[in-house]
Amino acid sequence: MGKNNRIPPTYIRYHWAKAERENPEHLHLLEHHLADVSACFEALLAQPIIRQRLARAGNLDDIDPVTVARLCVFVALHDIGKINIGFQTRIWKEEDLQGRRRPGRTGHVMELVPILNGKDRQTSQWFFDVLNWDDLLQWDSDDGLTVWGLFTATVSHHGLPVQLLNSIKSKNPGIWRPFGELHPQHCAERIVQLVRHWFPEAFAAGTPLPSAPAFQHMFLGLCTLADWIGSDKSRFPFLDKPQDDYITVARARAAEAVSEIGIDIRKQKECFQGVLDFNRLFTIPGAASANAIQQQAAQETPLDEPLVIIESETGSGKTEAALWRFARMYESGLVDGLYFALPTRAAASQIHGRVKRFSDNLFPDGMAPEPVLAVPGYLRAGDATGKLLPDYQVWWDDHPDDATRNRRWAAESAKRYLAAQIAVGTVDQAMMAALKVKHAHMRAACLARNLLVVDEVHASDTYMGAILEALLEAHLNAGGYALLMSATLGSIARRRWLLLGQRAIREDLPLDDAIAIPYPAVSTRSFDKDNDENVVPAGENNKDKTVRMEAIPAMPDFAQVAERALQAARAGAKVLVIRNTVNFAISTQQAVESAAAPDEHDLLFAHNGITTLHHGRFAANDRRLLDEQIETLLGKDSAPGGRIVVGTQTLEQSLDIDADLLITDLCPVDVLLQRIGRLHRHQRDDRPAGAQEPVCIVLMPEGNDLSPLLTSRQNTNGLGPNGKVYEDLRIIEATRRLIDKYSAWHIPKMNRELVERATHPDALAIIVKEMGEKWQEHYIQVQGAQIADNLTAGDAIIKRDKSFYEDNREVVFGDNREVVFGSIEERIRTRLGDEGIEVEFEPAPPSPFNAEKIARLTIPAHLLPQNIDSDDSVTPNLTDGGFDFSISTQKFQYDRLGLRRIS
Repeated sequence: MGKNNRIPPTYIRYHWAKAERENPEHLHLLEHHLADVSACFEALLAQPIIRQRLARAGNLDDIDPVTVARLCVFVALHDIGKINIGFQTRIWKEEDLQGRRRPGRTGHVMELVPILNGKDRQTSQWFFDVLNWDDLLQWDSDDGLTVWGLFTATVSHHGLPVQLLNSIKSKNPGIWRPFGELHPQHCAERIVQLVRHWFPEAFAAGTPLPSAPAFQHMFLGLCTLADWIGSDKSRFPFLDKPQDDYITVARARAAEAVSEIGIDIRKQKECFQGVLDFNRLFTIPGAASANAIQQQAAQETPLDEPLVIIESETGSGKTEAALWRFARMYESGLVDGLYFALPTRAAASQIHGRVKRFSDNLFPDGMAPEPVLAVPGYLRAGDATGKLLPDYQVWWDDHPDDATRNRRWAAESAKRYLAAQIAVGTVDQAMMAALKVKHAHMRAACLARNLLVVDEVHASDTYMGAILEALLEAHLNAGGYALLMSATLGSIARRRWLLLGQRAIREDLPLDDAIAIPYPAVSTRSFDKDNDENVVPAGENNKDKTVRMEAIPAMPDFAQVAERALQAARAGAKVLVIRNTVNFAISTQQAVESAAAPDEHDLLFAHNGITTLHHGRFAANDRRLLDEQIETLLGKDSAPGGRIVVGTQTLEQSLDIDADLLITDLCPVDVLLQRIGRLHRHQRDDRPAGAQEPVCIVLMPEGNDLSPLLTSRQNTNGLGPNGKVYEDLRIIEATRRLIDKYSAWHIPKMNRELVERATHPDALAIIVKEMGEKWQEHYIQVQGAQIADNLTAGDAIIKRDKSFYEDNREVVFGDNREVVFGSIEERIRTRLGDEGIEVEFEPAPPSPFNAEKIARLTIPAHLLPQNIDSDDSVTPNLTDGGFDFSISTQKFQYDRLGLRRIS
């Protein structure tokens, strides 16, 4: 057949929504895609917990069928902007134009704005007439404002709210006029006709749509989730010919998709046999029953409490308490799943394995979800590890069948982590559900159905605390459940969480009253007149220990620290040395190596015979090796014999390690208690002579005086305003005084007193008064920084009390400036701790510990020069025992000591 007799492709006769890049003629019609996505949304609302959460966001008890159908109508219009000619002709070839001038290529979201805000009046008139807009406006009781808000939310489904005012998009009426056989108005008329056929109940009499702005925000999240599911070509194969009954096909595929990816868990529920007894659930050898804190948190605290706080000493089993409570809440139908949030990637990686074993024990064979490791850069579901391939594909090392691969849908993209039934990850992944980052609404909607557990909640700084507060408030207001855990939570922080949304009644407890609060304890939001916090004592957990505290002014004296560590190790003790900064840790490690005799190097921490230390500046695969090696050498079942492990804060979080002696820098008391949690963590009968009782050596600045740190910029070791780690010296000074005052710390009996005397405002006020004018200036500086952090956090938080369409009498059309965001995501991610850049090496150099290649490495922001570009790969230069490389003007070394900058 000659070129001039070419059969016209489908895309010049019908409006399309999806097309293959390599073969544009293989496409999916717009009407079919709208059916797919609205059917997925309908399938999502068929899930009881999801429907309950959406109802709660709208201050409803439930969502009736008419409301469900009306919401499906909005979702069915989510891509209505694709009827425009500029979008449709994007895939046309020159021969398709037949001499006609090609319209400018356009998108399909922002192009709607001139129609929505009335700038393109001609198009607006026929557009809203076709949609029978006047009929839709009758669906709410506030003059159509709710309908406008929901429609604006619908077209914002790409992850960023559409800006209605001051849009950079000018009107372009030409793209809405006929072109060849394509007629946007006729297509819109057919779509509306189909939608009325798909969801006839929407047009019956019913109650008004909920007007609460939070309802619109939750709706947007579910609409976006439905679009992600319904856009998967493997589940919704392309169809390029109109099919009037296609909705039947779409509904069947949607139900199957929602089930396959693990959102519809009805089959799992039907097979669920109930929660096992504690010992079988956690397979803990020798543990016949739960301890006091576990019993109180999971068995005695009502399951329908929306917010629960567990305070108990390190190593007392808070993780098992949280998991046991989740199991009982799942059994009771209160939640569908779990997101376990931890402060660091290393902590998440450690807990992931424990949660995997728990999940396997809880669910019947074949029904257990594979817990997702929700850490960017890692691809892990259960025991399987994945690797990203081109075109968003993932290769899994266990070569799964289709059913297993489908269940890993949430693991294959960071934006989908919270859609997993069970996930363990960093707290920032949960926080992004509250922040002005792309797809935040989808994250929040996914999280709403699950129990949110936040471990080590005390670790949040002012900025992170404000974001966590916003996240919890939104999560709880949507009917979600949360559990917070800490070994060292002060009364100010505890009341902050318990009194969420009740700022007017937040009054600090006096210091003595705060100290008198029981510990260990479980707290809830169920208040009564006699106990406005409802803090319930949990009793003893058989983890009591008395720690002898010894302070020595040797913080910068690396040789003295090395000698103390070696003395203990020579006597058979396992010694943990925790420094506040990586630089001090490396210097300490080098001092230990220099002081050790040639025949004593087996006392030093090593992997594959390579001596090293532990901190956060190792490549991910090396860090996993070091974590595993530390737990082998210092774990509960480690072999006897002396050993020295030097590291940073990475040693104090989640690693199940047991030291005979702890040497640590001075740090805030809550951090110090976390570190002490690694000292004599387990009951052992084989501790060496001189180490039968726990001893903590605290390294102090020279002269035992912190005042120089108010202004010093050198050798701060993370302390003070220039140290950038623990900046509030008032808390450090209060901690120093507690070490001087109490030569023995009784854990957990003294935990409450220690934390309050070093963090309570009354205690800190005494420090400032006694220390003089410079400390008063420091206090003002700290206050200013906290105010600035709160303001910065406030700017970054989504305003869920604002509608997507606010009635503004000063403008012709509605105003949604309060919910619009777009350009601050990179800054937000940096503040969350996802700072710096991830460089890729080409070719990938070998690890200093084995032959495994290091494909990528994260460089912290503070080590980088300004205005760097991370898009290009970096060429490493192999050195003896490692490699070096350059980023812009800065040179770096990576070897057995980790990453460090070369001056």
